[in-house]
Amino acid sequence: MEGLRAENAGVDAAGASAEEKYRALAYDTALSTLVAVAVYVVVKVSVDGIRQWRARIPVLIVGSGPVGLAAALVAVRSGKVLKLTLLEERYRAALLCRPQQIALDPRSVNFLLGLGVDFDNMEGCWHNEHFFTRIGVFQEYLLSILEQKKHKVDVRVQLGTKFSEDYLRRIPHNEWPRVIVVADGSCGDSCSVLGISSDFSVESCHAYGANATIERPDQRQVPTPEIRAHSLYFDLSAYGVEALREHRTPPTKPGFHLKIYGTFRNRYMALICPASDTKMVRFLRHTANAAVMKNIFHQSFNAYKTDIEPRLSDVTLHHMQCSRRLFEIQLSHRRISAAYIEGDNVAVTVEGEAARVLNFDTGCGVNLGMRGLESMGTFIYRTATAVDRNDVLEALSAKMQHSRQVAETFRQTGLTESIYE
Repeated sequence: MEGLRAENAGVDAAGASAEEKYRALAYDTALSTLVAVAVYVVVKVSVDGIRQWRARIPVLIVGSGPVGLAAALVAVRSGKVLKLTLLEERYRAALLCRPQQIALDPRSVNFLLGLGVDFDNMEGCWHNEHFFTRIGVFQEYLLSILEQKKHKVDVRVQLGTKFSEDYLRRIPHNEWPRVIVVADGSCGDSCSVLGISSDFSVESCHAYGANATIERPDQRQVPTPEIRAHSLYFDLSAYGVEALREHRTPPTKPGFHLKIYGTFRNRYMALICPASDTKMVRFLRHTANAAVMKNIFHQSFNAYKTDIEPRLSDVTLHHMQCSRRLFEIQLSHRRISAAYIEGDNVAVTVEGEAARVLNFDTGCGVNLGMRGLESMGTFIYRTATAVDRNDVLEALSAKMQHSRQVAETFRQTGLTESIYE
């Protein structure tokens, strides 16, 4: 009996020892698995981090207007550009002698400051936190910044070169850009070269407007602050229309709004009113007498011009050209502002007036283009670090969504910021 008990005790001891060994083995296995997973995660994160850090792609920008040049600075600033090619059909002389004035609002000024633009070293003037300069001066300054970036990035500025199918055929396949930015303006045809649909959505801005230009070769070509006047009414009794002030609680200030802008040599005027059905607005929208609008602009300019510039007289009135009547202000924007070229693995985004354009000159049109560039840096970064095609498509989708948001925001509040206020 005692021998049997001793034998059972030995069996129990052996079982307990085997169970302890099994537990130790399971613990070691689990610990080894956790260590292996941790090492894999650390290595993968490190490798992905290094890959993203080293990721660089070639970028092609078509158009060297204000938006195209700003897009080039955004690309360089992203730190993900291996080679930047800037393509422009015009030559340098034609590019830099453009006399039109542009007005950069505070948001665009801050955006450009972040890209390294030093406004103190650019010809222009400040007024109400807006910066006014000539397009040629602005483009020359941005080109000079790009020249300074050549020691960090391979920057190639090709002026006098048209973007065409022939140009694309001459690019070796292993040197094709991964990103193409189309910023060749409202009259450019680069999108058709790339096969991007030319369908536009045209939406009303719920306002009526008219534009006028005055060209006086004897005046100075220097930047000048803009002039704004509000709540204007016109005496059209000579044309059979009573000067009725019909207040119907419009969404913005009642009456007409006037802006005078541009240099003294090239003066521009914008006249606008919120959409309404008053007797005066109906008359100005449908009149066949071009002298009505010309007289309104003539009298408005003389009433609100600066003291140091000459008045318009009957002798000098031929220098002015203007709209024949009020027209509905509309914003057109591309239905497709970003695309993916499958076989060549190229992401394309459309910017500036090539993507969205207003049929009315507010004097602040360049700011609409700058708004679209605010997501450009993120788009280039995401494209450069993309692992596969899906990552690129997600980046394109986000870029297109931002483009639509820019258009809708301007349609709702753009005229208020640029003229009404």
